[in-house]
Order: sequence, then C-alpha cells, then structure tokens
Amino acid sequence: MNDIAVIGAGMHPWGKWGRSFVSYGTAAARSALADAGVRWSDIGSIVGADTVRCGYPGYVAGATFAQALGWQGARVTSVYAACASGAQAIGAARAQILAGLADAVLVVGADSAPKGFFAPAGGERPDDPDWLRFRVLGATNPAYFGLYARRRMAVYGDTAEDFAQVKVKNAAAGALNPLARYRKAVTPEEVAASAVVADPLRLLDICATSDGGAALVLSSLDFARRHGHPDPVRIRAVSTVSPTYPRTVLDLPDIATDATTAVAPPPHPFRASIARAAYEEAGLGPEDLSLAEVYDLSTALELEWYEDIGLCGRGEGTKLLRDGVTRLGGALPVNASGGLASFGEAVPAQAIAQVCELTWQLRGTAGDRQVPGARAGVTANQGLFGHGSAVVAVR
Repeated sequence: MNDIAVIGAGMHPWGKWGRSFVSYGTAAARSALADAGVRWSDIGSIVGADTVRCGYPGYVAGATFAQALGWQGARVTSVYAACASGAQAIGAARAQILAGLADAVLVVGADSAPKGFFAPAGGERPDDPDWLRFRVLGATNPAYFGLYARRRMAVYGDTAEDFAQVKVKNAAAGALNPLARYRKAVTPEEVAASAVVADPLRLLDICATSDGGAALVLSSLDFARRHGHPDPVRIRAVSTVSPTYPRTVLDLPDIATDATTAVAPPPHPFRASIARAAYEEAGLGPEDLSLAEVYDLSTALELEWYEDIGLCGRGEGTKLLRDGVTRLGGALPVNASGGLASFGEAVPAQAIAQVCELTWQLRGTAGDRQVPGARAGVTANQGLFGHGSAVVAVR
C-alpha cells in the first residue's frame, strides 16, 4: 500500500467576504497546522492549488502561501487544473511524500470568486476552446448544466422535481455545517419558485460562486506516529486521469463530441473512469464505501455522479435518491458536507474541502452530520479540459 496520512484538516468558512484569497488560504493553513499539532517550520513542502482570477499571486499559489506563512525554506509547488486543482495538489504532495522528498506537506487552495457565473479570462483568444464556447455559442456553465439535465430527462425520465430533491437533501446537510455558506433548509416548493437560469434548472438547482479556503497537512505514516497520530485517516488513492478518445458525451468547454466512425467509444465514459482508477489503486470498490463527496455543480449532475462512482447503474441515480439512500441517515450519504449546493464554488479549494470532510467523517468528529461508523470514503470532481479528480480515504 502507498498510504499517506492526513494529520491536519482546516478550512476558512465560505461566503462572499470581499478579501484576498491569500487571507482565506493562510487561515485554512493555520487551522490545518493546529489540527495536526505541528508547526509551520515542521513542514518540508507546500503545494498550492492555483487560482487564475486573483492576479499573479494566484498563478504561483504555493509561493504566495509560503510567503504569507513566513519563508522557512520549504519546497514549493503550484498546480492548476481548474476545478480539479485541489486533487492535483494532493497528488503532487503524495508523490513527494512517497518519493521521500518531504515527510510532511501542506496543501492549500483558496479563491476570491467573481460575483455571478464564471467567465473566461479577458482578451481575444480564438484558439482557446473556453473563450470560443462563450463567443460562438454564448454558452455559460449553467447552459451546459441545463443540457446535462435535459439529457437525463430525455434518456432516463428524470424530472425537475427529482432535481429539486437533491437541493433539499444537500441543504439539510449544509444547515448542520458551520463552515458552509448557505445554512438553511429549503423545500421543493422553494426550489420550484426560484428563477429559471438554464431550463430546466432553476437558481437553487445551480451552485453559487464563493470565496473560501481549505488546507490539509499530509505526511508519511512514520511522521504521523512520531507526532501523536498513531491511527490517522489515510489517503489510499488519488486519481487524476484524463479522458479516453473518442469522447462521446458533450462536456465543458467543448462544443462538439468526437466522431466514432472509425473508432469505437471507450468502455467507460470519462467521469466513470475517474472513480474506477481510484478504486483500482485503492483495492476497494463502491460496496466498501461509507460515504461520498461529489461535485454537485447542479442538482442533475449529482445524480450522474451516483452512477459514475458506481453506486448504481446508468439511469438509476434518481431511484437511489428517491429511496433515501444518499441522504444523511441513509445507507450511503452523498455530500454529507452539504456539497457545493451549500458552499458554492471556490475553485482551487473545493477538491481539498472534499477531503477535509472525509477526514472529519472518518475520524468521527463531524458533529450533527456524522455518518455513523464511517470507514472509507471517495471524492469525485472534474476540472475543465479533461482533468479527473478522485481521492479515496480510509480509516
């Protein structure tokens, strides 16, 4: 096993605070260090998940956070993989620990997000697919979310009422999470009464953009034991796979799929391949899970993740929801944290925040949202331009 230990987890509460991303990241980092019971000077490496919206410091997040915490000579790495940046940062930290380059690594991600929906960076870039989909199609992110939802309705018979129940479930969990931005339960009627954004999805079906930060202290098992963590939560797998040609499902930021005239589709679509790679590395499967944290950019997309991480077959995600399997108190809670429905997107932080939630759940310290007897969990996430993101953690 190539396990590493999670000895510290910390977050800055998410919201719209109007401050620099550096303040959120350093607050989360200090919280994670305190949770681990180690000093910043004990850290041999820091890996920052980048934000491209916060100027040059955001592009070199590792060094930015290292400077904010106080230069102490640690190895520095900065990574960017859009919404999968946090998982890439965790993967880089894990590789350094397993290679013997550092005994303990601090992973940090934070963002100061714009108001409203995300848009591409400024300038004229006709060779940039993300820029093109806005200019050619006028396709914002919610436009894609609406297409995914319409496809589920057409192929599997899902309804707008089903989508609303995902929001109801996640809002109930988020109401129990002191770090969440939105801490209020909602009703299906409130979802239905919110404004249409991208038919059939309404405002409460789609996650907001947020400020926030998350951090982890990862270490070798020997370092963990020496510093008072004899039985830590362990990261057993990190999957950052890319798609397999040809891609037959339209996905951000593409405006067409690959042709299958000469080449047959791969056996598993991209999102499903992310989790499969994590399970194979971890030596366990969906039947071994106690909980999952998935990337609910929209309510409909959460249902797809149920299927992609192997909790059920294709088109069966809605049945899992209707049967109460994925709610708090169900057989396999999904997004016990409240998910992005309750937090919103702080892009470099969100995959790290998912692992923070697994850590607290596997320790048994998640408070009112605790999943009883949690022993194994998976995160699932996806970044623009084919960045996979899944982490398996066990206790």
